[in-house]
Amino acid sequence: MSIPSSRRGIRHVGETQKAQQQDEFRRALRSLLMCPLMPPGHADFPAVRRQAERLREWFARETGWPLHVDREGARLFKRPADLSARTRGLPDYDRRRYVLLSLAAAVLERADPQITLRQIGERIVQQAADPALQTLSFAFTLHGAAERRELVMVCRTLLAHGVLERVAGEEESYVQDGSGPQSDALYDIHRRLLAGLLAAVRGPSTWSTEETPGNTEARLHALVAGFTADSEQGRRDAIRHHLARRLLDDPVLYTDSLDEETRSYFLNQRGVLANRLCEATGLVAEQRAEGLALIDESGQLTDVAMPAEGTEAHVTLLVAEYLARRLRDKRAPLRATESEIALFLREAAGRYGRYWRKSARAPGAEHELAEIAIVRLSRLGLMLRDMHGVHPLPAIARFSLGQTEVRNAQGAETLFLTESDA
Repeated sequence: MSIPSSRRGIRHVGETQKAQQQDEFRRALRSLLMCPLMPPGHADFPAVRRQAERLREWFARETGWPLHVDREGARLFKRPADLSARTRGLPDYDRRRYVLLSLAAAVLERADPQITLRQIGERIVQQAADPALQTLSFAFTLHGAAERRELVMVCRTLLAHGVLERVAGEEESYVQDGSGPQSDALYDIHRRLLAGLLAAVRGPSTWSTEETPGNTEARLHALVAGFTADSEQGRRDAIRHHLARRLLDDPVLYTDSLDEETRSYFLNQRGVLANRLCEATGLVAEQRAEGLALIDESGQLTDVAMPAEGTEAHVTLLVAEYLARRLRDKRAPLRATESEIALFLREAAGRYGRYWRKSARAPGAEHELAEIAIVRLSRLGLMLRDMHGVHPLPAIARFSLGQTEVRNAQGAETLFLTESDA
């Protein structure tokens, strides 16, 4: 018995709608992973609002990350599984700039709905005069262009996260002349996004004097410590959330980085865990004896793409291949010094320098390029760095090219093979 055409059409429409819903859910989920503090002007914010309930359920089940969505923005409270990872954080931010960012957020929390760049700076100067900060040798005066540039960098971070919205003016003239009548900028403050800036389970202002942790590591753990049910299922859920966070947040999860209980769970469940995460995110699992990586073949779901365009990206790829050869060659020492990498890049400049920017070919530039490559590869989980040099990790082997053989067709000077040679 055949199915009536009208019913087939209805089924086709239903399947199309289901596929569109799944595509929108995946796009919204990926956007939240890349932009966990999402302003309403973000291109994918409408999709996040439409899929909000399903997204909340998925993140709560798979990662334990809360998600808050309303018309003023979205906040996925991503809390990293590895708090000690030195590769995390805002680009070009050090401890001093994080202090400035915290002070700026405190200023905005007490400010009117609009504020100028100069007012933010003046009020941060007042807060920096706190004796507690002075005891820690922190000072901020706005007397020089360097400090004004630091302030502008912090404000641009807040602009990028949607906490501030520029109404008039621009920041660069303030850096050059902080006292001129035209050197200022006016901002709107989005308080909902400001309130979500800190992804903590418990805010530091709730700590009593007796509860205040004594060092940075203890403070980080106190900020994100959540409740875990004291039961076998509660412990399993906590382990599963920990692993999912690592897989979604870090480039590679190495088995030897896990404690015994977590490693046992991972080895038994990594196939199922990887399939669930990949189905929702569109990532591709690479399972190896040393661990597991979720790969984004589009290259969009990462803040450090590799391979990529540009001199720094090419240099990083060359260093990765150089270290991968050392990893493969059992006769060569595994660890490499930064001087060895710089020497390798100086030699590589003779072969590839014509493709690099001019400054990268200057004498001594190899040391700066080596530093850039080491930082990028460390952030990608492809090497470890310590005081003795760098240590390539197993995942770097995917960049090993092996021996290249160039064959000519019947002696002709050509890079193409004939059909009989292929």
